[in-house]
Amino acid sequence: MGRLNLSPKVLDVLDFGTPSAERDISRGLEKCFVESAAYQRVRSGAKTILMGNRGSGKSAIFQVLAKRERAAGSHVIELSPEDYSYELLSSTLESEEAGSWAKQGAYAAAWKYLIYILVMKALARKGMRLTKNGGREIHRYLRDNHSVHAMGTLSLLISYLKRLEAIKIGPVEAGLRTRELDRLYKLEEIHNLLDPLRRVLDGQRVVVLVDELDRGWDSSEDAKAFVSGLFQACVSINALHPNLRVYISLRQELYDDIPSLYEDAQKHRDLLERIHWTEDTLLELIAKRIRYSAHEKGFDIDTLERAGDAACWAAVFPGVPGRSSLDSFRYIVDRTLYRPREIIQYCSEALDLARGRHRRLPVPYAVIERCEFAYSAERAKDIAAEYRFQYPGLFQVFEAFRGRPAALDRDQVEMICLELATGEIPTRGTESWLPHCDPDELIEILWRTGLLSAQTIGGNGFLGSHQAQHLNLDSAQRFRIHPMFHTCLGVVPEKERGAV
Repeated sequence: MGRLNLSPKVLDVLDFGTPSAERDISRGLEKCFVESAAYQRVRSGAKTILMGNRGSGKSAIFQVLAKRERAAGSHVIELSPEDYSYELLSSTLESEEAGSWAKQGAYAAAWKYLIYILVMKALARKGMRLTKNGGREIHRYLRDNHSVHAMGTLSLLISYLKRLEAIKIGPVEAGLRTRELDRLYKLEEIHNLLDPLRRVLDGQRVVVLVDELDRGWDSSEDAKAFVSGLFQACVSINALHPNLRVYISLRQELYDDIPSLYEDAQKHRDLLERIHWTEDTLLELIAKRIRYSAHEKGFDIDTLERAGDAACWAAVFPGVPGRSSLDSFRYIVDRTLYRPREIIQYCSEALDLARGRHRRLPVPYAVIERCEFAYSAERAKDIAAEYRFQYPGLFQVFEAFRGRPAALDRDQVEMICLELATGEIPTRGTESWLPHCDPDELIEILWRTGLLSAQTIGGNGFLGSHQAQHLNLDSAQRFRIHPMFHTCLGVVPEKERGAV
């Protein structure tokens, strides 16, 4: 590994990015972007459903994909959280019990209708008159039914759902109802336009990105039907033409909260791309941002590249004297669930503190340690908030581990879990789920949400859910409270990894 020395002037411009990819894209995200194998599979269209925890980089992939597709001349349609509201859907539509009208199928039909209309409008809006290759019918339909003053995205979706609802639960004769529903579910209104659309797509590419479906999520009947219907529509629309691709992203815990998706996993498993990070890829991410900032200050890019990722890190964050130069990186990464947003947050807070006190590079190791308490408290609350619909009051459960040793035997963890479930350790807001958990189930939940890591029989170390998707927790006899929670919960720490 080469050695890299950076001028203190780099501290003024050093930027690890923001927690939001939407803001990062205008600050050089594309130049610092880690082109992972997951991104390549999404970019090629082999994977169209992006899964990952909050802060894992789903939006970053979509932002870079959108920018590069536009640069290549593609039409890009981005549906943002402002385009949908679960609360509005629930207040507007009748429940499934009111006529048993199978909302998932209705949402799938409405989504297909909406996306096809948006695709045709995007093609027409680019100055293309749609008069060649059979596009005249599309142009005529849009002119007559979807003028400039037509309703917005969410209104268009709801209007189609209301048409289905009116027939399904309205006072319509059975035979007529069946015919009308069949017509709406089969999209007969635009079915004759799909062949012309295929011919137009022979020379044009359209990409549709539906991101941040978790924004405003309320776990309601309509929210679940909204997302599961979108999954169905995505699969159907992507079969129309190779030049039309619909991508959606969803947080893992929301996916697990929708039974219809989980039950049909085999049908779309080949389309799913789950985002996973390792220590090496997280180091690469931070090193890219250090290089980008240093290059902006005049450093030669070839010199920066030759230095390697570890040298870039050491130029900003040194290790403890007498130990590995990457010791500080391991200290921080051990306090994450391997999510880019977490390491960016920790490094950014350390930089802010260094700018106010030290004004030199590399920053003192003590700066990293001083940032930990605020970071730990914020992350513990954020993790609990992620699972607020599945496990409300989860932070109260975390609190049961306050002041405990970092490493616990299985008997100790089972006793804590039993006392939580029986109410001997009081909690608030957990009535809907905690009393129904046996100790093994609660251990599984705490492992999945990140509080615990487990050491299985024959294992040398402790593994969390961010390091192993599947683990035989029944065989685990030792558990460890994740270091991210230590200072927040006053956990008695073990020796740091690599300590002497």
